[in-house]
Amino acid sequence: MPNIKSAIKRVSVIEKKTLQNNMIKSAYRTAIKTFETAVQEGDKAKSEEKFKIAVRKIDQACSKGIIKKNTASRKKSNLAKKLNTIAVSTSSTKKLKTTK
Repeated sequence: MPNIKSAIKRVSVIEKKTLQNNMIKSAYRTAIKTFETAVQEGDKAKSEEKFKIAVRKIDQACSKGIIKKNTASRKKSNLAKKLNTIAVSTSSTKKLKTTK
């Protein structure tokens, strides 16, 4: 435990900032998980809605400095790929149904 007044204040400020950072990090991880469950269910409309929320949370974490810019870009790209796979799979099943 620090003895100097300014150091004591810095400890309390760092604890508050750590809690805020953990809250934002948890929010974007949860948004990603809800998106992935929507993709596994195969619901395209729900997946697109959850994708927008996840991208917003990732951008927020990036702007707050919790994750780096390239990490945010990579995560958004991977989510977009997953969204596109569900779009392709639903369109291919529609084609199969119409050809029968």
